[in-house]
Amino acid sequence: MKKITYLTSFLVTLSSVAQVGSKFPPMETESLTNVIFDIPRDLADKFSIVGLAYSKKSEDDLKTWFEPMFNQFIYKPENPSVFDFSYDVHCYFIPMFTGAKRPAYQKVMKKLQKTIDKRLLPYVLFYKGSIKAYKTALNFQGRDLPYFFVLNPEGEIVYATAGKYTNSKMKEIVEAVDDALEMN
Repeated sequence: MKKITYLTSFLVTLSSVAQVGSKFPPMETESLTNVIFDIPRDLADKFSIVGLAYSKKSEDDLKTWFEPMFNQFIYKPENPSVFDFSYDVHCYFIPMFTGAKRPAYQKVMKKLQKTIDKRLLPYVLFYKGSIKAYKTALNFQGRDLPYFFVLNPEGEIVYATAGKYTNSKMKEIVEAVDDALEMN
């Protein structure tokens, strides 16, 4: 059973590479602090990491990324030491409200605003609309997976992966960001 899970994970990651080099499709989102973001336009000043989920299962798996991503890419110590390193990248998590889930948008947003770690409020964006264009452009392989994309300042996808958090996936994202920042 483990071999099947690893093979499926590998194939999903491999097939996600198909969109590398293409432009991330425009997406209007709203943060839990009620700020509107147009992705990728509003992310054009630096590299970005965007996580998307469009089912309950994928949203649950998206949440497994919150703390590790926050600690790696968002958190900035108040009094950094000479050994502290911080990234200057955008990092957003986006639950997508599509189809029959659209009416739940406001209710879920209000609930999450009260229950989520307050430090994450500006980094969780909500999307409400059609999924079709994103499925095609981003090569979604299954509704029960969260998808992560590293974007350059021009909005092009430089790395993509999918699935629940693992140390190896995080390492790949860190390496992709490091490589992209070095080339820039």
